[in-house]
Amino acid sequence: MATWSNLNLQNGASPLMEQITFFHDHTLIILIMTTILVGYLMISLFFNNYINRFLLESQMIELIWTILPAITLIFIALPSLRLLYLLDELNNPLITLKSIGHQWYWSYEYSDFHNIEFDSYMIPTNDLSLNSFRLLDVDNRIILPMNNQIRIMVTASDVIHSWTIPSLGVKVDANPGRLNQTNFFINRPGIFFGQCSEICGANHSFMPIVIESISIKNFINWINNYPS
Repeated sequence: MATWSNLNLQNGASPLMEQITFFHDHTLIILIMTTILVGYLMISLFFNNYINRFLLESQMIELIWTILPAITLIFIALPSLRLLYLLDELNNPLITLKSIGHQWYWSYEYSDFHNIEFDSYMIPTNDLSLNSFRLLDVDNRIILPMNNQIRIMVTASDVIHSWTIPSLGVKVDANPGRLNQTNFFINRPGIFFGQCSEICGANHSFMPIVIESISIKNFINWINNYPS
């Protein structure tokens, strides 16, 4: 989860989020190099006294400053397109999780396992325990197995919401009357926090999402012991 004064991206807990982080660093390096080059050229123009009163045009320099940005954009576009297709790829999911957005809570359904359903509300500040996080913890966490492909189907019952987990690289809009889907792969155990990232009304930021990633053996035990 994000901590105080942390300006970096959260540590990726899925292969897709790691690829997103690599693409961010790749693009940032290109941006820094371009900024330094343009800044150097602008400063050098301010402080030099060279004058050529016979210079009317220079087709060669125009050709260079047209081709170089095009090549730079290709170096950004190709990894971006690859990543977009990877994010949309869905490969034989083990579990389908349904998420329904309400004001101001989420409902979840594990329709593959005895139709398990529950609502997930934010824990009020007065009811928090010492090891809980204010405005982020919920009363019913999403329990999912790690090292397995998970499909999530998202919709809403009232207004537009957005189901977002930054450390997993997942952001899906929940639109009333529409069913959106995406997938993710959690590669380590842990607890991952997210929030609704859509402006869906007053207190819209207080719709937290908590995923608890466990081993497949513990997940099966949780399914078997879930109260019917």
